[in-house]
Amino acid sequence: MATIGFEEELWASADKLRNNMDAAEYKHVVLGLIFLKYVSDTFMEKYKELLEEDEDFAEDMDAYLAEGVFWVPEIARWDYIAKHSKQAEIGQIVDSALDAIEKENDSLRGVLPKNYSRPELDKRILGEIIDLFTNINVGGKEGKEKDILGRVYEYFLGKFAANEGKGGGEFYTPKSIVALMVEMIQPFKGYVYDPACGSGGMFVQSLKFVEEHSGSTFDISVYGQESNPTTWKLAKMNLAIRGIENNLGSKNADTFHEDLHKNLKADYILANPPFNQSDWGQPLLVDDARWKWGTPPQGNANYGWIEHMLDKLSQKGKAGVVLANGSLSSNTSGEGDIRRKILEDDLVDCIVALPDKLFYTTGIPVCIWFFNRDKKHKGQTLFIDARKMGDMVNRRLRELSDEDIKKIANTYIAWQNEEGYEDVQGYCKVASIDEIKEHDYILTPGRYVGIEEVEDDGEDFEEKMERLTNTLANQFKKSRELEEEIRKQLGGIGYEL
Repeated sequence: MATIGFEEELWASADKLRNNMDAAEYKHVVLGLIFLKYVSDTFMEKYKELLEEDEDFAEDMDAYLAEGVFWVPEIARWDYIAKHSKQAEIGQIVDSALDAIEKENDSLRGVLPKNYSRPELDKRILGEIIDLFTNINVGGKEGKEKDILGRVYEYFLGKFAANEGKGGGEFYTPKSIVALMVEMIQPFKGYVYDPACGSGGMFVQSLKFVEEHSGSTFDISVYGQESNPTTWKLAKMNLAIRGIENNLGSKNADTFHEDLHKNLKADYILANPPFNQSDWGQPLLVDDARWKWGTPPQGNANYGWIEHMLDKLSQKGKAGVVLANGSLSSNTSGEGDIRRKILEDDLVDCIVALPDKLFYTTGIPVCIWFFNRDKKHKGQTLFIDARKMGDMVNRRLRELSDEDIKKIANTYIAWQNEEGYEDVQGYCKVASIDEIKEHDYILTPGRYVGIEEVEDDGEDFEEKMERLTNTLANQFKKSRELEEEIRKQLGGIGYEL
């Protein structure tokens, strides 16, 4: 039986089997199998339970669907698949299993990856991955309680995003950023919407937040949209595993050009849309009704996303949106005018500047805009400069710690609730619309919070300079001595510098 903390070990085992397969391709092979294992294990748990009550009842599909358990035909049950893992036709067996599950469960129609029989997929490796998953129990009562499969799926999504790096990974928003946004927005009750939902991480974290704060997950309704067809499928599987009812539309679609939730007014919006998207089809949307604050420029979709989300917010709605830093200060192609109008309509509640290297796909520093259609502090915006936060987890990736997340979220909440908030030089500052106007409506937090005060160490300036210059002189002297020694050694073997 798998236990808490086993994800890394499982990943290492699975990754060894990847051989020469591309990470992006391997992702769908592995995640599809995890989903199949979960569906089967959960079904079998219920099957055994019903079998004890009544043998005929165990074959009644409605008994499963009534409890949110997917019906799994015999040819799709994991023991049947595991029994055939060493056979040459295992790819066809997996495809048939996924096809059978789709046919019996409407909510999975067109979602599962049925391409395991393709010739280029090494069937020996496929069999070994099946054997690896056969040895863990990811469904059943204990599996559900520990959220094992959901955690495996989420962990693997993150690892695949890291492996794909700049060449992919758009399907995954790093967990620490999602956690921060959810802690600040606090989606307790109502419609939650993400117009660029990737693999569904915002929804998973929102539901976790509700559960951790003793709320009811039945009070949240999830709406989303995703343009990439394979990512849309990942999201549907991710939410199915978590038992999260959702409306991600009947297919993948571009939010700008085919809004699948036209009449939706969301209570909470959480989104990480593509940064600085240049080719977003603006010429076809010039007169769109969503552009109440001005038409976004053709070469950058940042303000298109902002205006789309503001248009989707209910009268008391809140939104958190991750954007490239350029969105805070750009004045090109009318962006400055759009920003000014949004600020004059008093919709910007808070801006958080984040450090660089938080994303798999880019090293650039980003920011989070928090919008609120029912602001508590009229005519004011909170600026938080968190650029110095986070810890490097490897050479090119940084992560916000739980303490960082708590500090930023608590700063915002304290200000909202008027409980112990104070401006802190170099970190946070509340600015009025008049102050923002003085800065030409530029929203870079550093302009408002100032530079962190450096504590005086008590050492006299002249003495400190003398000490530092003496240390530097000694280091220069050592450097010259080392240089001479290297020249001498090289000369001794016939090389001159």
